[in-house]
Amino acid sequence: MTTTRAALVPHPSTPCDAVEGLGAHVTLTASGRLQIHYVLRAQLARLAVPEPAAQRCRDGLWQHTCFEAFVAADGAAGYRELNVAPSREWAAYAFTKYREGMTRLEHVPQVLLRKDVNRLELDVAVELASWFDAPWRTLQLGLAAVIETADGERAYYALRHPSERPDFHHRGGFALQLS
Repeated sequence: MTTTRAALVPHPSTPCDAVEGLGAHVTLTASGRLQIHYVLRAQLARLAVPEPAAQRCRDGLWQHTCFEAFVAADGAAGYRELNVAPSREWAAYAFTKYREGMTRLEHVPQVLLRKDVNRLELDVAVELASWFDAPWRTLQLGLAAVIETADGERAYYALRHPSERPDFHHRGGFALQLS
């Protein structure tokens, strides 16, 4: 089992003073289960955070507050994207290469939410065997989040921002290596 802690930082063009910190703990088990524990410390009353609801698949989550993971195996051109909102809605996609060949993945992740006045924690778990056909030794992982303020502004957080505009699909942002 491999566990890594990482901090997400805002894109320089989209700061958000309501956010005090955003981080994640990532665990990859020997059986291939990817677990991500996001922790957002913020003045949550100043953010647009959807209320928890029934867990279901829904497109367009990136347009509001949501947490994202991008996963590529062994440096392959293709990668997977997982979006999870505090509402517990989720979407998962496979791409054959940068922003191309998108298809929906139907495997339902496990999602757990905890929230208080200044802290939101979101746990997500997915079995990677359902995402990748071939065995892999190393994963490149990009973690990201869209944080929407109560007045509709968006801040874009990631492990690394390799381009002038926020672009979570950019492979330069897949900054974590897991084996």
